[in-house]
Amino acid sequence: MAKVELKQPIVQEISDNIKDAQSVVVVNYRGLTVAQDTELRKALREAGVTYKVYKNTLVSRAVDGTDFAALKDVLEGPNAFAISTTDATAPARILSKFAKNAPALEIKAGIVEGTFYDEAGMKVIAAVPSREELLSKLLGSLQSPVTNLARVLNQIAEKGGAADAAVAAPAEEAAPAEEAVAEAPAE
Repeated sequence: MAKVELKQPIVQEISDNIKDAQSVVVVNYRGLTVAQDTELRKALREAGVTYKVYKNTLVSRAVDGTDFAALKDVLEGPNAFAISTTDATAPARILSKFAKNAPALEIKAGIVEGTFYDEAGMKVIAAVPSREELLSKLLGSLQSPVTNLARVLNQIAEKGGAADAAVAAPAEEAAPAEEAVAEAPAE
């Protein structure tokens, strides 16, 4: 078999992985220990992110003519690729968090939803909360005014009942006092 025929399935695998990807992040993994790499792979797998090491030439062929062609500029040295089809910010977020404890891991660049980001841009992307966090914040924001309105109405109802009792009580006490003033002799 020719070398091209042996490499074609790998190029096809890369193409299949990035075909529906929302984001692809390129990292330099040199310097990671086996334990760190295993821990990183586990964290990425749990988030539904594909993390693989491919030859740069094969990735270059696979991304040629796609939205991910801009990655060709950073394909130097040993690289690993984190690919997500579900959460666009998950690879950057997980890799950035992991890099805080493992400074050997270097995020080189990435493409998120069709836009190329360099290392600094990927740090900004990593700061974006996950979709679930954003939805929970939105739900909390929408729920807060309704909850506050319910509390205010409840307080008004409680105070309104107390106010009715307070209005009725002084009126009953005032009536005997007025009779006592009327019975007193005028000077």
